[in-house]
Amino acid sequence: MLRDRLANLAARSRRTRVSVAILTFAICALVGGIWVHQHRARARAAVDTRKNPPPRVTVLVAERRQFAVTVSITGLISARHDLPIGNEGDAGRVTQILVDGGETVRAGEVLARLDAGIATSRVDSAVAALAEARAAEALARVEWRRVRKDPDLFSKEEAEQRRATALSAAAKVQVAEASLADARSRLAHTTIRAPAAGLILTRSAEIGQIAVPGQTVLFHLALGGQIELRGQVAEVDMPRLRVGERAAIRLEGVDRLYHGTVWHVGSVIDPQTREGTVRIAMRAGDPDLRPGSFASAQVRVGATPGVLLPQTAVLTDEAGRYVLIVDRQDRVERRPVRVSDARSDGLVIGSGLTGAERVVAVAGPFLQTGERVIVSRAAS
Repeated sequence: MLRDRLANLAARSRRTRVSVAILTFAICALVGGIWVHQHRARARAAVDTRKNPPPRVTVLVAERRQFAVTVSITGLISARHDLPIGNEGDAGRVTQILVDGGETVRAGEVLARLDAGIATSRVDSAVAALAEARAAEALARVEWRRVRKDPDLFSKEEAEQRRATALSAAAKVQVAEASLADARSRLAHTTIRAPAAGLILTRSAEIGQIAVPGQTVLFHLALGGQIELRGQVAEVDMPRLRVGERAAIRLEGVDRLYHGTVWHVGSVIDPQTREGTVRIAMRAGDPDLRPGSFASAQVRVGATPGVLLPQTAVLTDEAGRYVLIVDRQDRVERRPVRVSDARSDGLVIGSGLTGAERVVAVAGPFLQTGERVIVSRAAS
């Protein structure tokens, strides 16, 4: 009985050792298979990497700082107050022109003259008529004085008649004086004068031209020589502008930078263009400030923190604007951003970046999120 039990225990022990050996062999085979598979996978990956290396990208690290917020204005150089000058008297022919466009004139300075022949004749006739009326008045006054001195020598009817004659003669003198004044005024209007000091913008008067009052404009005068930029501003930027703000102005074809001051912000938005009008006063006296010239202005309205990126680094899709950054494992990551301002040298990112990220400088649809890349050059 004891012998049988010992035999059974020995058989069990042998079976256990065999099972352990088989299990150990299986585990070793599995581990070896996994190692071989991983080794082969790494080898294939290395071969694939050599054949199809990760894309090479250029990144930049832009620090977060303060950027000036500006409003852009485009428009034309104009006279601040443009005074048209014409003939205020009778129609007449231009006989003399004394000034030309671009000249500075004083108040009352003669600009041109019209033919004064007819006006002079009217003055002479008015002078003669006045002399005649005064003579008649003097005679009537003497007759009326005689009636008042000896009233008994004249009948009541005759006295009233002489009194009426004296009053009528005095009235005719007043009419003659008014006619003379009108004739002299018409003669004076044959001389075209500057109504105020300023700069002659244009001269349309020509020798021999008929100047018709209320129709013919002979000159355009910039009152006081004052010049301004009349520009258009987008509707969203109008609330940012205030009277008194400084503006930097550039003219087409002129390298020099001009300065001006906003003196008027329009209260109406054009329903078609969705733009408003802004007027910027400029310093007069510069010959390059020609009315009609195209100009652009920048008005600083504040500052905002942000990161400056080139436009090639910012992409847009149906989800909005975003940039691609490279993380510490050199993998591509998408980052949504908000653009707060557009500048000539790039876009200012208001939020979405801290300024420490490595941003792909030239992003494109060929880069996929999570894709490994090779950083070829870092710029800061």
